[in-house]
Parts: sequence; C-alpha cells; structure tokens
Amino acid sequence: MLRYAIIFFVIALIAAVFGFTGIAASAAGFAQILFYGFLILAVIGLLVGLVRR
Repeated sequence: MLRYAIIFFVIALIAAVFGFTGIAASAAGFAQILFYGFLILAVIGLLVGLVRR
C-alpha cells in the first residue's frame, strides 16, 4: 500500500510539473488517502503484535 502511495505521489509531481493541476490534485489526494491507510494498518499491526506477546 505504501508503494501505491509513492507511485501516486510521483504521478502528482509529474502532473504538477506539466501544469495538469486537476490531475495532480486528484493523484495527490489519492496518495494521501493510501498513505494514511498504510499508517493506520501499520499501527494496528504493531498493537496486535504487542498484545499477542
């Protein structure tokens, strides 16, 4: 999931360089959603790992 967030971030940067602001904004928003989803799943996984010990 983090890989997809990075991919969409790169797409947003490339689109911003070429002036496609609508595409850049949507790709950046999607990358942000994926990144926060990754963080939430990582914290949940960490907590579950600590509880199982």
